[in-house]
Amino acid sequence: MLEKVERIADMICRAGRPVVFTGAGVSTESGIPDFRSPGGVWDRFDPSEFTFRNFVESAEGRRKYWELGREVYPVIRKAEPNAAHFAIAELHRLGRLDCVITQNIDNLHQRAGLPAEKVIELHGNATRARCLRCGRRYTRDEIHECLEQGVDIPLCGPPCGGIIKPNTILFGEAMPEEETREAERRARQCDVFIVVGSSLVVYPAALMPLYAKEAGAALVIVNLSDTPHDAYADVLLPGRAGALMERIVERVRQRLA
Repeated sequence: MLEKVERIADMICRAGRPVVFTGAGVSTESGIPDFRSPGGVWDRFDPSEFTFRNFVESAEGRRKYWELGREVYPVIRKAEPNAAHFAIAELHRLGRLDCVITQNIDNLHQRAGLPAEKVIELHGNATRARCLRCGRRYTRDEIHECLEQGVDIPLCGPPCGGIIKPNTILFGEAMPEEETREAERRARQCDVFIVVGSSLVVYPAALMPLYAKEAGAALVIVNLSDTPHDAYADVLLPGRAGALMERIVERVRQRLA
């Protein structure tokens, strides 16, 4: 493992455009459950009910979504950045990070110190919401307060009354065009692409490391379990994201001193 840590640190130090790609394995170390894991949210809720179409076309669909949101959002709100978030933010401070492309919706990269413009959120951000009719923006705290006061389906304030939707991607909803294009562009322009805590099974996000590899970048995968892209990796480092990223970034810091 030490040899792999040294190799990854060397790759980061030599790179002109290092990109980090993060997934649920980073969030879980902050206490945010992986929806897909045994005992996760989808063991208690039917994911087929939480489609974009169902949310937009059905009041009952919106009611069920906000019922889920009322349970899940407090977990996200009380979560704190962990060692992986802080290590990645340290890469930025060291001048060794082009951007972070993330599948996570918890805002923890920003709270760890990464500038918002350095974070490309492919699946949105759970701390924000907006009206689908007039575009008015809300904080998720505002919406959650309404839910706690007994509102089943929050609506945009008068005179609008439109549907409020969280700034996260629902099943069947198109990925955000601008963020997806920018993520692909950054992936294709980087020289080292580091996957941290992603099983790489959710598409089209999972295409990003393949775009990077196709364009000639070195691919590093730091993850607890195997991924479908392991055969393309130049370095595979199995383990927990926080502990491993701390070690890698410490070696980067020492090399740059």
